[in-house]
Amino acid sequence: MAFKPTSLSKQPTIKHGLFKRAEQQITEQAAEELATLEEERVYREGVVSIRDLIAPAAFNVESRHIQLGTIFCRTIFVVSYPRYISIGWSSPVINLSVAMDISMFFYPVKAAIILKQLKNKVGALEAQINADAEKGAPRDPIRETALRDIEQLRDNLTQGTEHFFQFSFYVTVYAENLERLNQISEDIEGIFGSKLITSRKVLFQAEQGFNSTLPLSNDELVIAFNMNSSPIAASFPFISAELTSDDGILYGINRHNNSLILFDRFSLQNANMVVFATSGAGKSYAIKLEILRSMMMGIDVIVIDPEMEYKHLCDAVGGTYISISLSSESKVNPFDLPRPVGQETSTADIIRGAVITVKGLLRIMLGGLTTIQDSLIDRALIETYAKKDITADADLSTVEAPIMQDLQEILEGMEGSDELVLKLKKYTEGTFAGLFNAPTNVDIRNQLVVFSVRDLEDELRPLAIYAIVNYIWNVVRSERKKRMLVIDEAWWLMQYEDSAKFMFALVKRCRKYYLGVTTITQDVNDFLRSQYGQAIVNNSALQLLMKQSPAAIDLVQKVFLLTDSEKYLLLESAVGEGIFFAGNKHAAIKVVASYTEDQLVTTNPEQLLQIEKSKKEFAEQTGGR
Repeated sequence: MAFKPTSLSKQPTIKHGLFKRAEQQITEQAAEELATLEEERVYREGVVSIRDLIAPAAFNVESRHIQLGTIFCRTIFVVSYPRYISIGWSSPVINLSVAMDISMFFYPVKAAIILKQLKNKVGALEAQINADAEKGAPRDPIRETALRDIEQLRDNLTQGTEHFFQFSFYVTVYAENLERLNQISEDIEGIFGSKLITSRKVLFQAEQGFNSTLPLSNDELVIAFNMNSSPIAASFPFISAELTSDDGILYGINRHNNSLILFDRFSLQNANMVVFATSGAGKSYAIKLEILRSMMMGIDVIVIDPEMEYKHLCDAVGGTYISISLSSESKVNPFDLPRPVGQETSTADIIRGAVITVKGLLRIMLGGLTTIQDSLIDRALIETYAKKDITADADLSTVEAPIMQDLQEILEGMEGSDELVLKLKKYTEGTFAGLFNAPTNVDIRNQLVVFSVRDLEDELRPLAIYAIVNYIWNVVRSERKKRMLVIDEAWWLMQYEDSAKFMFALVKRCRKYYLGVTTITQDVNDFLRSQYGQAIVNNSALQLLMKQSPAAIDLVQKVFLLTDSEKYLLLESAVGEGIFFAGNKHAAIKVVASYTEDQLVTTNPEQLLQIEKSKKEFAEQTGGR
């Protein structure tokens, strides 16, 4: 058989060609992948990531501070605490109007370890105290106090009512320049020092301090203080006094942190408000601002003005100003009934309620009623309404309400009513005949309506305010609409039990009819000592306390559960400053107004004279046009 060498000699050549082709393909693929990676790298360089957005332009670490771009920052840590710290001790620091980060770290310590250490400490203290006693040396109150505290802590740890921790508290502050940073640091250390808390600025640990206050839960300083549960609970920073909401009007500036106090009184469980302040503290100014801003929100406002303080505002906004006096043409009939209110309340109940209300007014007018007189008045009022065909089956939309003269005529036909008739004639034929003995002729179809009782004698003011409030209440019940009723100097109504009881009933029921009642008074003692006054406060979700007199401050502190610092704040408040309560929240407030608002709501006599002078000069220049 012959051998063919040519076939064998071709095999290495074929294999070599395959390897070369494969190598070439791998090289081309690698080059393609490298090109793709390079393209991706170039693309990524042009893409902005979150890290690029939050990272500073530069980071410079100094011995006492860090510079992040153009911002300087420094960390302050707490070294030791006094024997006693109050709840919210960190409030002055947290509410500073500066940028800062605060970190707190808690390291639990097993009770067995602490109890062993405390036992040794107790032995050492008792030995020192006994040694001093044997030598006849005077007692050491510091050691005795420390011994009592340790024994109390041992009892609490053993019973499980307290736990033990190592506690770290760090504050990092930020400023635009180094001078401002130093000032803020000194302020914070001063606040800590005022509470006997020892603090230090970082030194050669600026980066570690900054990292410890980042939201990474990483404590790089590790500077802790031994502390049990109670003082640690007092350290939680749940004390920021914020009263800002998405809706509502501006009431003022939060004096804690300079934020805005924006609130919608109709968003609370009720829209009632009480305002207590001394004369000249700015209470009427604050309420007129609220009225002006509420009107911009479409709310109707009705005001009872005892001192003609709201006329300038009323004229400026095109409101209706109604003067109630013995000689004025405007009359309010206390016998008026609500307009038709649908099927919610029966006609009989409406008449019964009107009888009770008028009888309360008559008690004040006639100087009280005996049991027999009360019964006579009750029967006479029912007959007085019946005389005008106002009965349980009457249509209230067509009837005409009786007046005081009708009641007198009914009483004249009843036995045993001679004394009542005689007293009543003063209001029908005598000196006071021009007040209640006429049908109602006022029109309150306006967004702002002010009832003035300035020209009435002091004896008649409570009666007139009672009748006006009753008339307003009838209107409110007739049509549900967002309204505010402002009763200035409400203490006039608190002088008599019947008017005070009527006020309380109004405040308690007005929420159902979309009404918010604001009661303003400067006679705090008389108002709060009345059981109905306290009840009105309890049924008012909004409360504004401004400067108080020393004679009333203790009662105010008791009713509103104020701290001593809040008490002294009210004693020392300037005009327009006080404490604003909204539900369960409260904050120190400063009432502020724009220039235009100030011109409309001011009560300063000098400023009002200047405004009147400017008006006259303008009228003269324009020829009265």
